[in-house]
Amino acid sequence: MALEIERRFLVAGDGWRPHVRWSQHLCQGYLAASAEALTLRVRTAGTEQAWLTLKLPAGGIARHEFEYAIPLADAQALLQHSGEQLAKQRHGLDLPGGDWVLDVFVGANAPLVIAEVELATADQSVAVPSWCVQELTGLGGFSNAALARSPFASWPPQEREPWLQHLCCVSD
Repeated sequence: MALEIERRFLVAGDGWRPHVRWSQHLCQGYLAASAEALTLRVRTAGTEQAWLTLKLPAGGIARHEFEYAIPLADAQALLQHSGEQLAKQRHGLDLPGGDWVLDVFVGANAPLVIAEVELATADQSVAVPSWCVQELTGLGGFSNAALARSPFASWPPQEREPWLQHLCCVSD
């Protein structure tokens, strides 16, 4: 069993682009999603790879994570049964202090860009780049499962606007 420990940040600007090592388009759907219990996700990466992932709370910012490669055809069939879905372009970044990825959301979750860093321990220090303008760790509304259920575009303006203000206030 793997333990996932990550911190998440809202990103503004393009300062992250020089750090991109790889990119892939992800589609994911949720068959079950709960912040307090099991989350069951199916994910495809382009037309090549697919995974089934189970996550359970482990306390604090840690979650137990079980991830299994599955046939692409199975993933596509499961996606047909998941009413809550999202798509994003994921970029692996060459930043120190953990395993960094950055998600550029498309569709109803645009213009959100969220960076995540996976850590070895919850108290591990990390140098946060200046283009990470607001920490989202622990804010359930920004979890992928929550964004699939309630996309950013569907948020009431009074909830969405303060976050959009963060996106315009950074210089690269």
